[in-house]
Amino acid sequence: MVALFGVNQPRAPHYRKLLQQAGAELWSLATTWPCVAEASCLLGTPERYTLLRWVAASGITVFPFAQDDLDDMVALMRRHAESPRTEMDLADASLVWLAADSGVTRVMTMDVRDFSRYRLPDGRSFELL
Repeated sequence: MVALFGVNQPRAPHYRKLLQQAGAELWSLATTWPCVAEASCLLGTPERYTLLRWVAASGITVFPFAQDDLDDMVALMRRHAESPRTEMDLADASLVWLAADSGVTRVMTMDVRDFSRYRLPDGRSFELL
């Protein structure tokens, strides 16, 4: 979301092209509230509003989770707490949790380093777009 809505993002053309492909091929795009909140914090004010309006207009589905699902996310975060450099944040944990819950492993992310090493509980890796 930061690459799509941020100013002077070098990977923006790649993600805009993926978004066009998603529309043409009728992909179901999903994220979680921690990811929306993180992107909102990383964007400047005008871009933040554009992102939030896009979310409000159903540009992406924000997948809900129950409060007790946080236990699973904490377990994922603890598993990746080897050092601050490899620590998993809540936004990443929520996406790994969503992938495990939904079975969808395709992820649009600039965070190639982390999502290349994350694995689902069954050992599957992510397909990075």
